[in-house]
Amino acid sequence: MSAPHDSPADPNPAFTWGLSSNMSDIQKAMALLITSFSKYAGKEGDKNTLSKEELKELLQNEFGEMVCKSNDKEAIDRIFRDLDTNRSNSVDFSEFVKLVCCLTQMCHEYFTCKK
Repeated sequence: MSAPHDSPADPNPAFTWGLSSNMSDIQKAMALLITSFSKYAGKEGDKNTLSKEELKELLQNEFGEMVCKSNDKEAIDRIFRDLDTNRSNSVDFSEFVKLVCCLTQMCHEYFTCKK
């Protein structure tokens, strides 16, 4: 994969890397994670982190009932608290990716155990 070019106008890594048609499935997944995070981060300030409200919107729109019911404030608070490991009162990309990894592992276990 070639290094990203500076393109602040378009945060989409597929565009920035210039590999959209040649990207492997894993590269596409990585680009999608970055793009999805960027779509919600920064609406309330820092474009590199998610506030609790931004995380709530991301969870509702991108994960739906898979993670929690949208009106379950306690569940959202608990997820935010668990993800915010550095106690910055925001969720950075590393912390977000940990959530995605855990959910992916759980889905993998669920589907491989069903066979």
